[in-house]
Amino acid sequence: MAESKSALIAKSVQKHAGRAKEKLLQNLGKVDRTLDDIFEEHLQNFNRQHQQATRLQKEFNNYIRCIRAVQTASKSLMEAITEVYESGWSGHDLLYVQAQSMEMLWQDFSHKLGDQVLIPLNTYTNQFPEVRKKVEKRGRKLVDYDSQRHSFQNLQANAAKRRDDVKITKGREQLEEAKRTYEVLNSELHDELPALYDSRVLFYVNNLQTLFSAEQLFHNESSKVFAELEAITDKLANECQRGSYTKKSIANNISPISSPKTNTLNSINGNAASPTDTVQRATLAGLPAGVLYRVRATYRYTREDSDELSFDVGDTIRVVEYDDPEEQEEGWLMGIKEGTNEKGMFPANFTRPI
Repeated sequence: MAESKSALIAKSVQKHAGRAKEKLLQNLGKVDRTLDDIFEEHLQNFNRQHQQATRLQKEFNNYIRCIRAVQTASKSLMEAITEVYESGWSGHDLLYVQAQSMEMLWQDFSHKLGDQVLIPLNTYTNQFPEVRKKVEKRGRKLVDYDSQRHSFQNLQANAAKRRDDVKITKGREQLEEAKRTYEVLNSELHDELPALYDSRVLFYVNNLQTLFSAEQLFHNESSKVFAELEAITDKLANECQRGSYTKKSIANNISPISSPKTNTLNSINGNAASPTDTVQRATLAGLPAGVLYRVRATYRYTREDSDELSFDVGDTIRVVEYDDPEEQEEGWLMGIKEGTNEKGMFPANFTRPI
């Protein structure tokens, strides 16, 4: 076993030394080398294609890392905005819904870039190292073929002086074997390299279309969310200008105390109006009775329990109060789907306010 291993090492060293000697002689111009201009053109295209794909992969990996960092920053920012936007301010619930929608848009965008753009790009780029190994092997076999060709030429030149049929026969066999090994690899690469080079067009078309489509969808939908957020703050600004959120002095809040008789008469005549009734009438202005606001589905949802509401993208839902406030869950709304009048709970981040 030790002898066999030593023999393999010796053979490998001898082969490397023979190749180094052949390359040196070729570089010095002492011997000729086999040229293949068509292959060299294919190789130049391959090198350029590999370099461009590697750079694109590197830059896109950096880009998606930045996207995920901005996604995290956006989530933290929206959480902070939701926290400072007090529950008593106009549009508090709508702002929370829009913040959830923005978070979902970031998640979808990040996942699409990773799954539909980065993974195919990695698969495309990973094929180059294997082809590179094959090209390098073809180069070694070409040196071996040239070396055997020159050795056989020397044998033939010396045949006139000292005829040795055994060496000539063995040299011819070694030459034919080296030529056959080289030509097999050379023929395969003559097919593979142009095919790989031509495949770049369709790959980049699909990959870039997916990237640009994801970008367009994300920015279009996020612009709608920010438009809704701007409308919410505009409404708050208008109410603030009217003094709705100004704390008045205690003296200004003192109002005449109505007599028990007056209260009694108002109650009898049904004229009593509580502050809650006044706020409710203002909230429901322009909407059917009991409806808080309307939303439109931005994603399809299939109910998982009997008390939930199923809907498709584009369906309009009227948001109403829970029959039992204790059943309300964070991130869920109660609504009635227009057209079918089905009622049930649904996730708020699957919709956006109209």
